[in-house]
Amino acid sequence: MSVSKSSGGNYLEDFSAGQVLDHATPRTVTAGDVALYTALYGTRFALQSSEIFAQSCGLHQAPLDDWLVFHIVFGKTVPDISLNAVANLGYADGRFGVPVYAGDTLRAVSEVIGIKENSNGKTGVVYVRTRGLNQNNQEVLSYARWVMVRKRDEASVIAAAPPPALADHVAPESIASRSVPDFLNFDFGLSGEAHRWGDYEVGEKIDHMDGMTVEEAEHQLATRLYQNTARVHFNQFAESKGRFGKRLIYGGHVISLARSLSFNGLANAVKVVALNGGRHVAPLFSGDTVFAWSEVLAKAEIAGRDDAGLLRLRMIATKDLPCADFPQPDHADGVILDLDMWVAMPR
Repeated sequence: MSVSKSSGGNYLEDFSAGQVLDHATPRTVTAGDVALYTALYGTRFALQSSEIFAQSCGLHQAPLDDWLVFHIVFGKTVPDISLNAVANLGYADGRFGVPVYAGDTLRAVSEVIGIKENSNGKTGVVYVRTRGLNQNNQEVLSYARWVMVRKRDEASVIAAAPPPALADHVAPESIASRSVPDFLNFDFGLSGEAHRWGDYEVGEKIDHMDGMTVEEAEHQLATRLYQNTARVHFNQFAESKGRFGKRLIYGGHVISLARSLSFNGLANAVKVVALNGGRHVAPLFSGDTVFAWSEVLAKAEIAGRDDAGLLRLRMIATKDLPCADFPQPDHADGVILDLDMWVAMPR
């Protein structure tokens, strides 16, 4: 009898608490990846766009966009964690570490930190902590996420392992000062806006105004860029028989679209330093137009730094719904993303 050499991915039964997954295919990132990312989202943040601007902020060259780093690390995990996923449910306790530059090689490793079976007996939720590392074994990213995964056999019994309690946000005092560039020589003319950290108030809401319509080929190209192999994004033959009848757009694509749109009003929020939490509220499909708005949830100083401060932002993305009225998740049809993050800004 021949044994298949192909892998169908892991099902709920294949996970166990404490299991460590060393994900395949390290990725050397290049200037080509950066150019393609810019072409996909039109990101305009000066720190990631200009070598000269980055050098004025104490970096030796322009770093990769923080969300490009996230997507590449996330993509490494998909074949082992979410190939048989029903949905990616949420994120918590994310921290961006040392900058990533073109020429760096990234890899990912995950630990299973919790498992629970759903009451329907068909699926369950797997909780993992993923770390992205560069060629020097330095951490570029760490985050927790939980994903709903199908069972291989509905009759199988799953050993429950409650996940650890996850804080609702990253404590600002735990964010290392070294993760924030030097903003002493920050050029507000070149950055695109004059607004500093002190110009924002807690409770302030910002409509980013612009919208981007998602094209079919565009979102598939983006997901391939991250080597994300999730079937729900690519296989129309299979998805035509599924719940929606068509391919879903990768949730990270929405994050990058909203982040790019947020330039209008937050152009100087050039560095994402932490991901407090987030969830994909509803699916996005080709032909939908994405809009976004942000709310300032908190402000924090950085110990020993008078050139930079932290803003805690809640970024909401919608589909086919302009955001002048600041639509809220669970209260407005069309909200697709609810993301909570810390960003660094010049003072």
